Amino acid sequence: MKNRVKVLREQQNMTQTELAEKSGLSLRTVQRIEAGSSLKGYTLKAIAGSLETTPEELSKSATENPVTETADRAKLINLSALAGLVLPFGGVIFPLILTYRTKGLNNKDLGKSIAEVQIIVSAILSAFMIISPFVQKVLPMKFPLFIPVLLSFIGLKLWIVFKNGISLNQTGELCIKLKTRFL
Repeated sequence: MKNRVKVLREQQNMTQTELAEKSGLSLRTVQRIEAGSSLKGYTLKAIAGSLETTPEELSKSATENPVTETADRAKLINLSALAGLVLPFGGVIFPLILTYRTKGLNNKDLGKSIAEVQIIVSAILSAFMIISPFVQKVLPMKFPLFIPVLLSFIGLKLWIVFKNGISLNQTGELCIKLKTRFL
């Protein structure tokens, strides 16, 4: 119950106080409901009316709302990709570990998609880092060529994590993923 009421309230950009006022319930009652108390009778109808949904929709269990569960675990997997900024291939290793330890099929699928993108980005960076000294030797440059490559990689990784995070918050899906799967 907690997740459904809280998610619907947050989707409508409503605070607990605003929901309490709109439903005619006390703030403490709204807090209890979001903490997991069951909804019945008048309270169920008042909350449903305030959130512009049906009592049946609110009565569904949290497991019947896969988008919320998936998005929460996928957000963690997505953020773990930032470990690649500190550890070599950490952006691949940590998302794969979290995906492996995930139980839900939707979570595993999103985790694999996140890891696939990170694998491709890491492979491209590795190739450019290997090629950059040879290109530098051919071109008469005094500035180290690997620095712009490395900064571009950091910017790309941050952009991917940021875009996917926004998309997970809004739709529960990934914005940046591969069309062809390999994991």
